[in-house]
Formats: sequence, structure tokens, C-alpha cells
Amino acid sequence: MNAEPADQIRLLEVQALDARIAQLDHKRRNLPEHAELEQLGADLTQLRDLLVAAQTEESDTAREQTKAEQDVDQVRQRATRDQQRLDSGALGAKDLENVQRELASLAKRQSDLEDVVLDVMERRETAQARAAELAERVATVSAAVQAAEARKTEALAGIDAEGFEVAQQRERLAADVPEDLIKLYDKLRAQQGGVGAARLYQKRCEGCRLELNITELNELRAAPANQVVRCENCRRILVRTADSGL
Repeated sequence: MNAEPADQIRLLEVQALDARIAQLDHKRRNLPEHAELEQLGADLTQLRDLLVAAQTEESDTAREQTKAEQDVDQVRQRATRDQQRLDSGALGAKDLENVQRELASLAKRQSDLEDVVLDVMERRETAQARAAELAERVATVSAAVQAAEARKTEALAGIDAEGFEVAQQRERLAADVPEDLIKLYDKLRAQQGGVGAARLYQKRCEGCRLELNITELNELRAAPANQVVRCENCRRILVRTADSGL
């Protein structure tokens, strides 16, 4: 295949633009915000689960406290009725003894239930404090998620804008390259990890980074300037320039 030296040089410019497009694609996929958002999302899920658990515990202890307070109230009402009977002076000796015994038992029962109420209240306050702390942490992480999303959106917009401009430049430049040459270049680029053409610089192929041997260099020296040559090592299109060292 033959192509004018200027067209071969132009192919290197196309390669540079393709390399930039690949860099932008890599940058898009590897924005630090991607990993940050993944971690924040995991943290937020865990915090929300803990918050639900704390809120559930607070709700359960609230019901438990209500029940315990009702039990205390019932015992207190029973003791009040017994005290009223005792104070009425209408009880016989046997009933008097029974009521006094019951009042003592009710007083013990009330004291025990009041201890239960205090214990439940303490557990409820702990659950409330835990829920409040977790709610604050959820809000903080949610705000961090929003900030990271905003940064990611801004970064992607910048990458997409540059990518569009580079793609437009590439399209215009590739249109000036002979069709058979650009087709060969695209084919090789797909096979060679995104690099289809490389410059020969100081006797070294910049595609595979290997220095050409004397036989290969002599063949290149003898080849016409418009001949499209390939690197014997990586098979990429090898573009000769004034700095090739031939």
C-alpha cells in the first residue's frame, strides 16, 4: 500500500486524537466519585438499617413503658380502694388483717413495677438518643452523596464536552486520510489495543517500544517515502519522520 508521507503523518495525528478519546473514556469510567459514591451508598444503607432498628426499639420501649405505667396505675388504684376500706372502720378483725396484708403486698408490687418503669424509661431514652444520632449521621452522609453526585455530574459534563470536540476533530482529520489507509489503521487499532500507527523515532518503534535491528532499518531506508511500512515486531503502521534515525 502506498500513501503520501503527509497522509501518513496525518495518521499519527488521528492516532493522537484516538488516544485522547481513549484517555477520556478511561477517565469517565474511573472518576474518583464512582468509588466514593459506592462507599457512601454502602454506608448510607447500613446507617439507615441501624436507624430503623433504633426507631423500632424506641417504639417498642414506648409501648412497654405505657404498659408498665398502666400496671403501676392499676396497683395504685387497688391500693387506694383498700386504704379507703381500711379507713372506713367497717371491717371486721379478719377482713382488716387481710386488707392490711394486701396493702403491704400491693406496696411491694407497686415498688417493683415502678422499678420496671424506670428501667424501661432508661432504655427508651437510650434508644431515642441512638435514633437521633443515627438520623443526624444519615443526613450527613446523604448530603455527602448529593455533593459527590454533583461533582460527578460536573466532571462527566466536562469529559463529554471535550470528548465531543475531540471526536469532531478526529472525524474531520480522518476524512483527509486515504480511505484504504484509514481502514487499515482502524483494523490494526482494533487488534493492537487502540494503537494502529506509531512513529519511528530514533530507530525505535513507539508502538511496541522496541528498537529495530540493522536489517529492518536498511529495509526502511530503501523503501520509497510513499510506501506504507509496518513494524516487524508489533505489525503496526510505522510512520517515518525526520527524527526516525534512518
